[in-house]
Amino acid sequence: MRVVFMGTPDFAVPTLARLAADGHEIVAVYTRAAAKAGRGMALRPSPVQVMAEPLGAPILTPATLKSPEAAETFAGHDADVAVVVAYGMLLPRAILDLPRHGCLNLHGSLLPRWRGAAPIQRAVMAGDAESGVGVMRMEAGLDTGPVALEARLPITPGMTAGQLHDALMPIGADLMARALRALERGDLPVTPQAEAGIAYAHKITNDEARIDWSRPAREVANHANGLSPFPGAFFEADFGKGPERVKVLSAEAVPGSGVPGTLLDADATIACGVGAVRLRALRRAGKGGVVTGAEFVRGTHRTPGTRLA
Repeated sequence: MRVVFMGTPDFAVPTLARLAADGHEIVAVYTRAAAKAGRGMALRPSPVQVMAEPLGAPILTPATLKSPEAAETFAGHDADVAVVVAYGMLLPRAILDLPRHGCLNLHGSLLPRWRGAAPIQRAVMAGDAESGVGVMRMEAGLDTGPVALEARLPITPGMTAGQLHDALMPIGADLMARALRALERGDLPVTPQAEAGIAYAHKITNDEARIDWSRPAREVANHANGLSPFPGAFFEADFGKGPERVKVLSAEAVPGSGVPGTLLDADATIACGVGAVRLRALRRAGKGGVVTGAEFVRGTHRTPGTRLA
């Protein structure tokens, strides 16, 4: 099929690679423009752009899709279908109606739960027992379209958003490949989303990344795991040179009690409002790599009874 692919981050890369390997003609790739990143703030192309360059298809990074010029350019691709995976820009009706078979979106949740920008992180933060991916026929609403295919995946205890993300990527690529094969056969039925159970996965903000030790331990662990690896839940503590930010990249709820924020043992178990959390992986600001909880306690010379925040 003649496919316009629209995506930006790592999550979209396996799907683009799979569709190209399956012999579909990638007639254009839309992605977000290169952004400044790293210490030198050099322009860095999106992961999808890096993947797409060897394919030889035109790569487009429009600032908007709402102009008549954008619709005219899109119409010129003469696409059978548009495949959208974490593109990062809403498609207006003028674009949605152009491909012969419409636009299919690969979404990282079990719709209608977690419509929106951050479904994987929100699922872990909320303590959901399972997540998944779905292929949805796009319409003008935000992730409101009918669903064609779904695949489910348990969220195991202690799983981080990064681990869930990586597990869902190949599953999603396979699901979209199956959807296009069915579309070619004229056999891709869709089912409207349920009216009940709608939840919105709002964009993650830095303001919500600070850890609140007064919350129950399970909520604290889910919060930290759901924000790992980015942006990273954090607390601040003074290790002798003023307040320092520490990111918690993996945590688990465990038995324990004490004043919230108090270090309970040498394995970095911290008292919460109810129960305690063991910090399994941390990174100190400006201190290099990730360390275990025990390494963190030794390196900061903390002793049980110390308040960390």
